[in-house]
Amino acid sequence: MLAADPVLVDVVRAGDVIDGLGKHVMLHAGPPIDWARMCGPMKGAICGAAVLEGWAKTLDEAEQMAVGGEFSFHPNHHFGAVGPMTGITTQNMMVFAIENRAFGNRTYCTLNEGLGKVLRYGGNDDEVLERLRWLSTELGPILAAGLQALGGLPLKGIIARGLAMGDEMHQRNAACTSLFIRELAPSLARSVADGEKLGRALAFIGGNDLFFLNIAMPMAKSIADPAMGIEGSSVVTAMARNGTEFGIRVSGTGDAWFTAPCEIPQGMYLPGFSEADANPDLGDSTITETIGLGSFAMATSPAVAGFLGAGSAADALNYTRAMLEITCAQNPEWTIPALDFAGLPTGIDIRKVVETGSTPTINTGIAHREAGVGQVGAGIVRAPFACFEKALVALAERMGVS
Repeated sequence: MLAADPVLVDVVRAGDVIDGLGKHVMLHAGPPIDWARMCGPMKGAICGAAVLEGWAKTLDEAEQMAVGGEFSFHPNHHFGAVGPMTGITTQNMMVFAIENRAFGNRTYCTLNEGLGKVLRYGGNDDEVLERLRWLSTELGPILAAGLQALGGLPLKGIIARGLAMGDEMHQRNAACTSLFIRELAPSLARSVADGEKLGRALAFIGGNDLFFLNIAMPMAKSIADPAMGIEGSSVVTAMARNGTEFGIRVSGTGDAWFTAPCEIPQGMYLPGFSEADANPDLGDSTITETIGLGSFAMATSPAVAGFLGAGSAADALNYTRAMLEITCAQNPEWTIPALDFAGLPTGIDIRKVVETGSTPTINTGIAHREAGVGQVGAGIVRAPFACFEKALVALAERMGVS
């Protein structure tokens, strides 16, 4: 993980780079799940994506197709991808492509849709679908032109600067979004002749502080994936949620998922909403915590602690200190000014989680439990202890330890 060299290399059509992503195939967040057990936002996003792709004319027709088994559902993680919240990925969506040049692997994530009513939170009306079409037909090709002309954008340095400027890379990406624009803007100006289109693209990104999240996520997966399949390793290589179950993968147990029911985050709600409206935890974005960002880096981002209802700046420091107890290393390239430039806690060790009884904390958005409503708040949730206990038992059995 520490040796990784992630570079943002392109923006491409998902079906052109993700093997097996064809007609009626949908990738989703979290561990495997079938239609009957999916949460409301996930079902809403699937129906919206089916209309977007032209597989169904209406949302009702899309739901009937899903009930009838006409769609094939798979986790993003099984295809080298990740997605925020519902995480729905289909063939004609545009995706960021990240290459870990130290190990040669590539990972993918859809573009960030912006704020308000969006597919990732289960939104699926005409406004949502029209924005997605614009991402595919206009914004995606503009970003691709800039990145190709630039020859790729190395990401570790941007993350390091963003941490020093108050980001933690899960719920706060304001600094890195700005740094991303600053790095790419000259190349965009040289590559895009249509000034009106370029202006719309820059305004959209500049008006969305979370835009960089969809780059940070596949970057994190590109860092974690080479650590999979190391015999005897107790390091977590993925954490993900589908709104029903929370799942983890561990290096020494390969592709296996260890799951437990998702919990509802504790946090701050938008006016008019409460915990009664909340869906259980959702999304692949916990891949950021898997490599030491997100709540593990809360000490770099005291502002986000208040936004999440997590307390004071001192509490933010304590969240990071607690994660040092369940990890096996500190990242010397990503440091915490408030802790005398100590490295971020990196490499969740399932042995330490079980021994201490302390599970990873996660910074997260909160979706409404019903399709089509969208985000209702943001907060903090803990990964279920049972996932780590199951994983440790499986690892022990694999190693012949009774």
